[in-house]
Amino acid sequence: MPEPRLASAPVAAAVTAPISGPVVTVRALDWPCCTAPSVLHSWNALALYAVEPNPFHESWYLLPALRALDPQESVRFLLFEVGDVLVGMFPLAREQRYYGRRIANLAGWTHPNCFLGAPLVAPGFERAFWRSLLDWADRKAGKGLFLHLSGLPLNGPLHQALSDVVAETDRPAGLVYREERAMLAAGKTPEEYFTATLSGKKRKELRRQLTRLSEDGQVNFIRKADSDGLSEWIDHFLALEASGWKGEAGSALSQQGTTESLFRQCLEGAAAHGRLERLSLTLDGRPIAMLANFITAPGAFSFRTTYDEAYARFSPGVLLQCENLLMLDRADIAWTDSCAAQGHPMIDHIWRERRALGRISVGIGGKLRRGLFARLLKIEQGRNPVESRK
Repeated sequence: MPEPRLASAPVAAAVTAPISGPVVTVRALDWPCCTAPSVLHSWNALALYAVEPNPFHESWYLLPALRALDPQESVRFLLFEVGDVLVGMFPLAREQRYYGRRIANLAGWTHPNCFLGAPLVAPGFERAFWRSLLDWADRKAGKGLFLHLSGLPLNGPLHQALSDVVAETDRPAGLVYREERAMLAAGKTPEEYFTATLSGKKRKELRRQLTRLSEDGQVNFIRKADSDGLSEWIDHFLALEASGWKGEAGSALSQQGTTESLFRQCLEGAAAHGRLERLSLTLDGRPIAMLANFITAPGAFSFRTTYDEAYARFSPGVLLQCENLLMLDRADIAWTDSCAAQGHPMIDHIWRERRALGRISVGIGGKLRRGLFARLLKIEQGRNPVESRK
């Protein structure tokens, strides 16, 4: 079977037919098949210019997650191709439950350490992707009542294209959950942003804390984008996280073999692909606050952060995030997603822009199945109005 190939963005765009749109074929593969070098090459190239970047669906992150969390190899990858050009990729799971209820559905595969569910799609192929995915789901629905999409950005081209395709195919569909999380957007210098978003009293307090911290030893902010010393950096991060409240709660990465392995592998993979930036606040050479960013131009993702709670009176995590405002100086980065929970008590007060994400369910299959789903959707939205979750 020939493997998919990904051309450059201009060549891929030229595949699009001028009137009826591109003819997209869909192949479903067990995810281990996508470790073949030729598939990885196409996958990695698609990720570089996907219309909406998503590091959590890139090979260096998704494959370690699947190895750790899907040992039964139940997840399948849908490859969307125009000829032998790869224009879309989507991890699919057949779920038997829907948030605790015994309702079978098809779903984009996610996990607790996946902070975005946007599929990788080549620019210009957004509508063709959704049409092809929904057509495939109609034919392959099995016992699934609907298609469920989690963590989809609500203000981007993918959501707009999905809305258009749902309307043109007259499918029942609905937003069943909405959240907004902190985002950092370009337009100001770091100093301008610092001044605009924090009160004079808070800025004065942070400067005082940095001065007081400096009285305890040599303070440095260290930013690295290579893999030099990465293994040691990861060791420090895991130890620092386990020493705090997450360790007491049993939720630290190092306390669960799968999450520690995933963290190590994804940072190593991100560094190897030029996607990792590490930021540390050190005191006499010892890290007291650490942050891992994924760089996926034109965006970035603030993946994981931790700090030494013994220095909480100096707000090391906040000081590190203020230093992270230097992301605004990067010409290749227009925005940074915090990956934080909605209403986060720290980052929400520093980063003032918001990114809206949602869970969307779409009807699939024939008329009877779609009608049954429409009734279920009405009940769900009636019990849990989305507007109340903004």
